[in-house]
Amino acid sequence: MNNTTAAIYARFSSNNQREESLDAQIRAAKEFAKDNDLKITKIYTDKAQSATTSDRPGFLEMIKDSQDDLFDKVIVHKLDRFARNRYDSAVFKRKLRENEVELISVLENFDDSPESIILESVLEGMNEYYSANLAREVSKGMKENAMQCKHNGGLAPLGFDVADDKTYKINEEDAAKVRLIFRMYAAGNGYGPILKKLKEKNYKTQTGRNFSKPSLHDILRNEKYRGVYVFNRSASKKAGKRNHHKSKPEEEIIRIEGGMPRIVSDKTWRRVQRRMDENKKGPGAHSAKEIYLLSGLIECGKCGGSMVGNRRIAGRDRTVYMSYECSTRKRTKECDMKSITKEHVEEIVLDDMVEAMFSAAKIDQLAKDVYNFAKQENEEINADIKRFEKQLKNINSKIDNLTEAVAAGLFQPSMKEKLNKLESEKSDLGLMLNEAKLQAEKNLPTKSEIKAELKGYRNIKNESLKAQRKAIKTFVKSVIIYENNIKVNYIVDLTGGGGGSRTHVLNGSPSSFYECSSAFGLTVSTPLNWITYCQPVKCPFFLQTSEEG
Repeated sequence: MNNTTAAIYARFSSNNQREESLDAQIRAAKEFAKDNDLKITKIYTDKAQSATTSDRPGFLEMIKDSQDDLFDKVIVHKLDRFARNRYDSAVFKRKLRENEVELISVLENFDDSPESIILESVLEGMNEYYSANLAREVSKGMKENAMQCKHNGGLAPLGFDVADDKTYKINEEDAAKVRLIFRMYAAGNGYGPILKKLKEKNYKTQTGRNFSKPSLHDILRNEKYRGVYVFNRSASKKAGKRNHHKSKPEEEIIRIEGGMPRIVSDKTWRRVQRRMDENKKGPGAHSAKEIYLLSGLIECGKCGGSMVGNRRIAGRDRTVYMSYECSTRKRTKECDMKSITKEHVEEIVLDDMVEAMFSAAKIDQLAKDVYNFAKQENEEINADIKRFEKQLKNINSKIDNLTEAVAAGLFQPSMKEKLNKLESEKSDLGLMLNEAKLQAEKNLPTKSEIKAELKGYRNIKNESLKAQRKAIKTFVKSVIIYENNIKVNYIVDLTGGGGGSRTHVLNGSPSSFYECSSAFGLTVSTPLNWITYCQPVKCPFFLQTSEEG
């Protein structure tokens, strides 16, 4: 008997879906598990949650539980139930893989073949486009409301209510709280005294909570209190919460003077903004988080251990150096492989990937292989469609028979229960059939669509670090660092067939060394091209060994 276990993740979003689709997703996943001899151990769900954000309680619980060996696989109905963002999808699937958990899609039967990996990336790109296009269509209606200074959903700012025509009107009780906050800050009080006064008066936010420093900051920066209607100011969402500290370019912001009823005067507003600007502190450099593009893929050519990212600060000017170093050497000192600079090896891999994978000839071949694979996979989805249609026809026949029996006067109490059950099954099957038909249409991108996605990688060096990491994790199987060369292994053979690899010889021969005599009395030597910087007072040769840096 197979002891393989699986969890189910199902998500219902409010866009063009009914809540019953959760039941349909779970039903399909259970049937898939039964057909593949998988034991379901837990079911995770999220209702009315968008896949464009990772702030999904059920989803995050599933990711967390994947560390505890509760299940071997996670079953989703479709990949867009998992995520509609390429980067998040790659990150969370990576976490599942690290925990030795496999992600399975009921309607998208991906395996570990190169064509499957590339098709998955192409479909994720198309899902991301769909999500962005949907957001754009929704945004049109919101912008039209904004031009008329109308409320666009969510809680109204403290001090305002929404009128029947969706314009704003002043809530005098809450407006008194806003005026107190502005008046005290303009008079020179800090957040502490203001919070104390608000607590003494038992003033609460719209949600009934005590005020906090962040809530005071947001109120004091909100132009609506001086009578300006503002829409589309925030640049992004992070972890499901709006980032108030970053704004979009001015030309993208809708700002209408006099579009809101005024709560504070211009004089008070200017005084408050002047104080806040004077107290504003820029974010520290230490808050930046480095992205190591080759994390999880880069290996030591001497001992076979993984190489891990390392960040160090050296020199009088506190220069930051980043590298990859052998985890065996770092942990047990049993390997003498030198570290290699992060920028150097990542540039080599990106350059090589563009040259090796995305020439016109290579893209033509990849597109052909991926299309043929997708066509074969689509045949399985079409088989599911026929099965759903057959089951639906059978249920409709049963419903008709029961209805005719009732019409003929043969009603029994149990018939109502049977009819309700059949109607529920019909609803579930209808949803599954519709989703399968949509998937059949979407899961077979044309060769030109596949080529367009692949061509997008040609300019990958100019894309964001997150996009670069996604590309590397899609096409690169591993990167092996030797003393004098770097070997890049790809998921496809560069001449056709299975996996392939390319080797780059590092500049300089084994006898080409720098020697550095530092204030520490150390002498170190390392291949010429691996050294990027040296100064005589403090030695930044963290690239040599962890104890010498």
